[in-house]
Amino acid sequence: MKSHCFPQIKGCLSNSDSNLSDQLLKLNRLLKNLVHGGRFSDALHLFHRIHSSHRLNPDQYTLSTALFACASLPDSISGAQLHANSIKSGLKSFPHVANTLLSLYAKSRDLAAVKKAFAGMNRPDCYSRTTLLSACVKLGELDDALQLFDEMPERNLELWNALITGCAEKAYDEMAIHLFQKMHLLNVKSDHYTFACVLSLCSSLSSSPQFEFGKQVHSLIVKTGFLLKTSVVNSLLTMYFNGGSLADGYLIFEEVGCRVGDAITYNSIIAGLASVERYEEALSMFKEMLTVGISPTELTFVSVMGTCFSSKLADQLYAQAVKTRFGRCTSVNNAAISMYSSCRNSNAARLVFERLGEKDIVSWNAIIASYAQENSSKDAIFAYRQMQRDGKKPDEYTIGSLLASMDSRRDVEMIQGVVIKNGLISKTEVANALLSAFSKNGLIEEASDVFLDMPTRNLISWNALISGFLSNGLPTRGLRLFSMLPEFGMRPNHYTLSLVLSICANTSDLRRGKQVHAYVVKSRHFVANTLLGNSLITLYSKCGALDMSLRVFDSMTEKDTVSWNSIISAYSQYGDGKKAIERFEAMQSVATVEPDGATFTAILSACSHSGLVEEGIRIFDIMVQDYRIEPEMHHVSCLFDLLGRAGLVDVAEGIIRVRSGEIDPRVWWALLSSCVAHGQVRLGSMVAEFLLETEKDDPAIYVLVSNLYAGAGKWEQSANLRRLVAGCGATKMPGSSWIAS
Repeated sequence: MKSHCFPQIKGCLSNSDSNLSDQLLKLNRLLKNLVHGGRFSDALHLFHRIHSSHRLNPDQYTLSTALFACASLPDSISGAQLHANSIKSGLKSFPHVANTLLSLYAKSRDLAAVKKAFAGMNRPDCYSRTTLLSACVKLGELDDALQLFDEMPERNLELWNALITGCAEKAYDEMAIHLFQKMHLLNVKSDHYTFACVLSLCSSLSSSPQFEFGKQVHSLIVKTGFLLKTSVVNSLLTMYFNGGSLADGYLIFEEVGCRVGDAITYNSIIAGLASVERYEEALSMFKEMLTVGISPTELTFVSVMGTCFSSKLADQLYAQAVKTRFGRCTSVNNAAISMYSSCRNSNAARLVFERLGEKDIVSWNAIIASYAQENSSKDAIFAYRQMQRDGKKPDEYTIGSLLASMDSRRDVEMIQGVVIKNGLISKTEVANALLSAFSKNGLIEEASDVFLDMPTRNLISWNALISGFLSNGLPTRGLRLFSMLPEFGMRPNHYTLSLVLSICANTSDLRRGKQVHAYVVKSRHFVANTLLGNSLITLYSKCGALDMSLRVFDSMTEKDTVSWNSIISAYSQYGDGKKAIERFEAMQSVATVEPDGATFTAILSACSHSGLVEEGIRIFDIMVQDYRIEPEMHHVSCLFDLLGRAGLVDVAEGIIRVRSGEIDPRVWWALLSSCVAHGQVRLGSMVAEFLLETEKDDPAIYVLVSNLYAGAGKWEQSANLRRLVAGCGATKMPGSSWIAS
């Protein structure tokens, strides 16, 4: 270090006549300031300059400050030199020098040196004993620590805290709680350090004994007045949020958190709200944090960015992060990439990634996951190759995201090679992702091989393969696999049962479906599950048991959009359009659900099957005007069928002229058939023109239009079309029946 770093030194170490003690006093202050500023290396360098000046003799304060700097680095070599200096100079006899030596060896994790230094002390004080005790616990010698504790002449609060916190840090949870209880029985009063430590051990599920004990500690905290201590409030919030008791945590914050809270308090409640998907409240808490003048931390932005699903708000959050000097923080930028991906703003996610100077494995995983969300396998693979060039090895999250975006056998097999090469195949979550990718790409036998080769399987593995059998048209194998679950000590969850119900619905296996329903009822914790309720409605409607579908729907305590869609579809399948409309109108009055595209497909189909023309047209208008849903193929097909039934040819023609380029060919065929059925010659001719542009070699078009003319009594035009078909050499394949031979 150059001397110009400390211009004050020149005067202090000069050959002036100023008093040497004053010079040393000034240098001691400078040493202290360096240590307080975290400039430990500079402090050690200054000590060496003082020691080598040959004019100034370091005193106990100089030496203890230098030892503190050594302990903070930690620097065992310099520490040993300073220890030797303390013995040679006779300064080791000063308590604060000896105690700092203890701290140095404790932070260096040299327990033998700690014990030796302690044994060499003339009069160890409370700090000395606390340091030795804490070192014994943290360095794995709990028995020694307990024996030392029992032998101590005085056991004050600091010693109890050292032992309890040491046990907590080394995961001796039961011992820490036992010591706390013993301390309480001996009438040793706890402080905020004690309470904060013990509460951290109670951050478990609300049904656990630890959580119940934590609630008792909470009562003691209120009784002793420590609820106004910020660290205690933070520990209570963490305990309640981790235990799933959000209401209790929120109540504590409203009671005292807003008055004594700091950044950690707000971080706790934001993370707690986010964990239970109460995103709007988490964002409101972030705004309140800014309003009361508490500066967000790195963790604040990481938590709050996970709650944002609006591009506009995402821009504001990221701008705030940059404004508060977190623009270069890797973890915040990683959270921003994921945030923009959740908002479907892939360009912004890519821009944040490209601007990030220091990319870690989380950064690469975040951008690969972003491409996976867009189903962009090429971009995901390209990012993975860049990641390799950057020297980063893939982990299970990288592989999971890559496999989620794969849309070809070649790509999945390539990633399988990466998995094997990097030794990740033994990880259950990686094998599950590989299994799902094979299933998604129609490679069900390869998926089955992955399943059979897995060293350990969890329920996700079983569900993934059962789902694969279902989606690949092998429902029987899916049921067979499901029946094997108990043999391997596995119990189905709600997703497993929903898959089996879907298999029963697709195969019209009402008997087995009822058995699954009985199991759901018997396992009471499944009864209120919305996913299972929806699956049961679909099962019964597809198996011809509409009354059972209605019974399930009416018994559901929580209904989502899928629930309403399922019951509307059930009425549609039975041709009861009026009942379907009644359910649709009831759905509109429920504040917690909103119709989606599938809702309108179901209700428009019901109207079409029941001939409810005016109602269908009105509902189509509601879909476009009120809910701003862009019509898809099924919606347009149902609408054209309704218009054809009503003879509203002009309206249909207007839609065709405006949207002809967007209409799927399957809709044209359906509409042409509808025109033939309802004798709509003009509209049918127009539709035929559009079909002939893309499928002019298909004789079925000419046959349908010929039938259209014949049905309208235009025999000459019908005959001309049939002659045209014969002249072109095109022939319509004759029909056949397995009934008549």
